[in-house]
Parts: sequence; structure tokens; C-alpha cells
Amino acid sequence: MQRRDPKYSLVLPPSGGYEKLVSYQVAELLYNVTVRFVDRYIPVGSRTSDQMEQSARSGVRNIAEGSKISATTKKLEMNLTSVARASLDELRKDYESFLEHRKLPLWAPMDPRRKELSNARCKDPDEVARWIKALWERERTERIAAPEGPRTARTPRTVKDKAFAEISANVGQTLSKIAIHLIDKQVESQARAFEKEGGFSERLYKVRKELKARSERRD
Repeated sequence: MQRRDPKYSLVLPPSGGYEKLVSYQVAELLYNVTVRFVDRYIPVGSRTSDQMEQSARSGVRNIAEGSKISATTKKLEMNLTSVARASLDELRKDYESFLEHRKLPLWAPMDPRRKELSNARCKDPDEVARWIKALWERERTERIAAPEGPRTARTPRTVKDKAFAEISANVGQTLSKIAIHLIDKQVESQARAFEKEGGFSERLYKVRKELKARSERRD
């Protein structure tokens, strides 16, 4: 393979590789988990259904797009990453609204189950589903049946269903918060890189100036 001219690396630094970003990996997991959650608990064709899926998808896609264009425009990279953050924050709120409207508890910020989920390092929605089932089995002897309210097509019908809905929504909310935290760190890193290296135009000007100076010295 032909080696890249070092001077072009100053103008067009490496870009892409978003699959290796932890923020992207968590956001992609969150998207897949959200699709399953919506399919099971949210009425088909509802505004909430579309909104949750679109917010989750926007988070994944904007992280990827920002990474791919980072070589030519750091400013747009930061903008797209910030859009991803805003989308996932909306998703977080939707999970919280799901719990609130159904009078299900939202895990406290320091709830040990949040840390347990983070430490599980689930790679795909199947692993998340197994984690949820294991948690339910561990807690079922302590869970007290709550009176059932009016039923709809998507209202949990049993104590078991209600428990799974509670855990699943909290898992989605927790993954949203993890992804948002990672994106915040990513934006901070992008801002520092922009301050240090400048944008594409600045790098291009610097390289052209150095090439001109070398040419003049040879003459």
C-alpha cells in the first residue's frame, strides 16, 4: 500500500473509525434496545413510538456522521455530536415519562442497579434482555403486587409484565445517561483538539505557508 504523504496528514488528519468510539457503541446498543422496547410497550404508530425510535437513531447516526467529516470540519463534527447528545437527552426524557405515566419508580441516581448494568458491558440487546431477566428473577420474591389500573392494548397485564416494564424503562434511561456522559467527554475532547490544531482552512494555510518557505529557501 502506498504511504500517505506526511504533509497531507497535517491537512487531513485521520477521520471515521466511529465504530471504535465507546459513545457510538453505547448509542447503537441503546438504539437496538429502544426498538425492542417500543415494539413491546408503546402503541404502534403513536407519536411516542416514532419519537423514541427517531431520537435513538439520530444519536447513532450523528455520532457516525460527525466522525466521518472530522477531517475537513471540526466545527461541524462538534455540531453533529451535540445534536446526537440532544437527541439522546430527548430519549432519556421519554423513558422517564413512560415510568411517570405508569406510576413506576425511576431508579435513583446512585441506585446500585445502574452501576451493575454499566459493569455488565452488554454488547447487544440479547445480552441486555438476559440481564433484565436475571435481575427480575433475583428481585421477584421481594416485589409486591400493585393494584392494576385500567388496561390498554399496551398496559402490562401481570405483576411480571409490570416488573419487566419497570426494569426495561430504567435500563433504557440508564443507557441514555451513560451515552450522554460519554458524548459530553467526546465534545470536550473535540473542543480541545480544535483549539490546539485549528480547522481545515487553518491547517491548509499552515501547510501551504511551510511549503512556500521551503521553496524560497531552495531558490
